[in-house]
Amino acid sequence: MQIQTPHLTRSGWQGAGAAGLAVLLWALVPLLVAAAGELPPLRLSALALLAGALGTLPMARRRRHREAPLTRRHGVVVYLGVSLLVAGAVGACFASLSLAPAAEAALITYTWPVLFLLAGQWLARRRLSPATLGGALLAFSGAALLVAPQALTGGFSGAWEGYLLALVAALCWALYSLACRVPAYRLGERMPHLLLIASVMTGAASLLLEGVRTLPSPDALLATAALGLGPYGIAMLAWDRALKDPQAQRLGNLAHAVPVLATLFLVLAGVTAPDWRLPVAAVLVVAGSMTAGQEPSSARRPEPHRRFRRS
Repeated sequence: MQIQTPHLTRSGWQGAGAAGLAVLLWALVPLLVAAAGELPPLRLSALALLAGALGTLPMARRRRHREAPLTRRHGVVVYLGVSLLVAGAVGACFASLSLAPAAEAALITYTWPVLFLLAGQWLARRRLSPATLGGALLAFSGAALLVAPQALTGGFSGAWEGYLLALVAALCWALYSLACRVPAYRLGERMPHLLLIASVMTGAASLLLEGVRTLPSPDALLATAALGLGPYGIAMLAWDRALKDPQAQRLGNLAHAVPVLATLFLVLAGVTAPDWRLPVAAVLVVAGSMTAGQEPSSARRPEPHRRFRRS
């Protein structure tokens, strides 16, 4: 009789490290967007996605598998649908940061883990647990805390467009994370192509809506390159790796730290003035996300620590 113990160490640490790296890089997005402020949102999106495509090319090649190519249906979903989600998420996020206060738009955008949990649980069980619904309400109350003063003073004017675009970005990121969990799509090895297609989409939209302007300054280009290589290059591959981990549900909870870190970075850099609503809203978003991420008791199954095999 031989005893087999679960193989946790290397895979578990790799998944946790990948998720932590993605969270840290995503938290830098509002700060890097502020550094590249002279660029219009769609042009910034196109250049950042192009930098991400070039930066992820060597890493994606190492991960390429010799498997059957995508079917025509899956090919349309991946190369058109997922690329459109990436373009929509990045473009809407950058536009929201230019139309609304950066910290507030970032907090609304980073409600996407809650939307991801809601959609994932509904697809898996065709119902939502009370903890998930309660957590979602708690998280969105944090976003409402930021939006309420605007609604009371400015009605539907002011930063409402930015808030709505931040919500669109959150929806796109949630759907993208669902696509990452489909093994047949293998998004990690296709990341350069997806980012390149998304760059073309946002570039075409920029030419139509923003026109042609002078070349950006070296500082803006440097911030754009960092934005593409980090949050929309390395972080995308790292998040894809984390969602393929057996503990993906728990690792996904690390994403709840993004709004807190993003707000902290903005305040420390002097981009956002300290406001009591920001930490309160961040705590509500994180607490709601963690509550929504709790597994229902009926779904929990005891897992044996050891597995026996007869020799």
